[in-house]
Amino acid sequence: MDPIESPLTQLSTEYPINQLLENLNPNARAKGEIILINKPHGWSSFQAVKKIKYVTKAKKVGHAGTLDPLASGLLIICTEQQTKGIQAIQDADKEYEGTLVLGATTPSYDMETEPNAHFPTEHITEEMVHAIIPQFLGEIDQIPPLYSALKVDGQRAYKLARQGDETVLKSRKITIHSLEFTRIELPELDFLVRCTKGTYIRTLVLDIGHALQSGAFMSRLVRTKIGDHHIENSVSPHEFEEVFKSRIVEISDTNPTNI
Repeated sequence: MDPIESPLTQLSTEYPINQLLENLNPNARAKGEIILINKPHGWSSFQAVKKIKYVTKAKKVGHAGTLDPLASGLLIICTEQQTKGIQAIQDADKEYEGTLVLGATTPSYDMETEPNAHFPTEHITEEMVHAIIPQFLGEIDQIPPLYSALKVDGQRAYKLARQGDETVLKSRKITIHSLEFTRIELPELDFLVRCTKGTYIRTLVLDIGHALQSGAFMSRLVRTKIGDHHIENSVSPHEFEEVFKSRIVEISDTNPTNI
């Protein structure tokens, strides 16, 4: 099957850096690659793309699904002809793990902004936490956070939010395939969620807080899977650069015509 038509089938169960580095002649590199990057906390998705473009010298580079700077984890980056398959990758289901803090909310629903309201948590029990799970499973309506890259009248919503605008975005249909709480140490909850594209985990966290008759904001988020492909098979941008450059030196020493 053409890898551009079905890029997910081309993601190997092991990180494909060796395949990428073994095909450094111009004709092979023009076909492009699908690269699994572990985006560091604090990096924007654009920064990761810029790093890969700088290292590989590819003319066309793009990512298949934004991760906020305060989130980390799996970011799939496509180069050259493989960028034509980005939409198919974006359509795949996602898995995230993270931590939420009960008892407060923030305008951004995460730690980008300071708490703007506080709520009681003394009434919350472990039994209550597990009892709310069913109401979030399946297809649900979700209102995206104003601190997002969605556009409102041609402007990015987060820019409006930072100007004090309180526009409420339109709700959208999303599906939560599974939700579990893997650690309960109030006021913190660790969670694992599998969901469809377009799901805002920050909004899910806020809604969990409301369901527990409290408030909540997200303090940590890691994207662990996209489709069948796991963060365990990814490398950081810096690791990618080190291995890529060392492999180029090795190939140039043994067979200069391949560069």
